[in-house]
Amino acid sequence: MKNEDDILQAVYQVILDRKANPADGSSYTTSLMRGGIDKILKKIGEEATEVVIAAKGGARDEVVYEITDLIFHLLVLLGHQDIPPEDVYNELRRRFGTSGIAEKASRSLPLNP
Repeated sequence: MKNEDDILQAVYQVILDRKANPADGSSYTTSLMRGGIDKILKKIGEEATEVVIAAKGGARDEVVYEITDLIFHLLVLLGHQDIPPEDVYNELRRRFGTSGIAEKASRSLPLNP
């Protein structure tokens, strides 16, 4: 694992632990997992909107704060669906150095399951 991945992996491991060992009433992550996919997706939509608003406002610290919230909720989604973050890193590595136009054209091909 690379240093920049350490914190994401650590947060993801806590998310998996909350999923496997739900804490009664004291864990936000547990409440998201119990709410299911609809609750998680709603939070991702809210957080994405807050990123847009923060970026439009231009306050650097607010942008960082809101992007952190969005990344956290994306990690919750990955955990909910049992997708390790490494799968996302691998997809980014696969795309690296490829033109965006070429990459989009290749999306008509199914990804490896």
